Amino acid sequence: MEVGHAAAPHRSMGVVEDDKRNRLRAGFDKAAEDYDRTRPVCPAQVFDDLMRLAGLAPGDRAVEIGCGTGQATVPLAQRGLAITALELGAELAAVARRRLAGFPSVDVVTTSFESWEPQDAPFDAVVAFNSLHWIHPQLRYSKPFGLLEPGGAMVVGGCLWAQPADADRFWTDAQDDYRAVGYQGGPPPPPEQIGPQHFPVEAAAFFEEVASLRYPFQVGYSAEDYLANLATQSGTHALGEARSAEFMARVRDRLQSLDWPALTATFVGFLTVGQRRGSREE
Repeated sequence: MEVGHAAAPHRSMGVVEDDKRNRLRAGFDKAAEDYDRTRPVCPAQVFDDLMRLAGLAPGDRAVEIGCGTGQATVPLAQRGLAITALELGAELAAVARRRLAGFPSVDVVTTSFESWEPQDAPFDAVVAFNSLHWIHPQLRYSKPFGLLEPGGAMVVGGCLWAQPADADRFWTDAQDDYRAVGYQGGPPPPPEQIGPQHFPVEAAAFFEEVASLRYPFQVGYSAEDYLANLATQSGTHALGEARSAEFMARVRDRLQSLDWPALTATFVGFLTVGQRRGSREE
């Protein structure tokens, strides 16, 4: 699996095709508050390890690709980084600005990474959490390379859905709802089968991988918040309006039949750190 591709709940999906990427990545902006409230955040250890493995210190300058509502931006700002956080969605960016108002060294810019033209490069790090797979393949590694100091860090992290063997029956039974609407992909693997996520071959010309770690963790959801999370997923958006409505209704009915249970979702967080090759002249 390519580094940075977060699977949809219950269904592991392949690399996003070019003709779908631009349309689907804009869909997260439709429910920014639900996205902020229900999307999983990697454990604090991920961000401590990020600072250490990337050789970063308070005051160092980072670019964040696709900051969303600030799920990774906030913990990085708390660790003292000066961050230029890029977010395509205006509503998502507005929530991020609100959450980061107490950090004067963070600037949230409403733009795509592809079209953004920095005025103050080079930077010490480029960071992407659950976002790199949305970037055009020709720019995913070449543009971060051009933004970084020699030896600067390319950091990719995120959360992958997992389904342990002893998961609650809801997670297994809900697969019927996915199949009924033609949801692409298959169920996620158990956490022990999700290993470290490595840089792909095409990154090797730009970055040397120096660390790749994994972090299993769990998140508790109310049934209502889980539904809200599901509605924010790109795989749900990809169904189209009619099938996504049918899908959400099926899952809602299933949860209602179980008397709106509390749910425990399982994830594997990942962190992959690379070091920029060569000199600024290359």
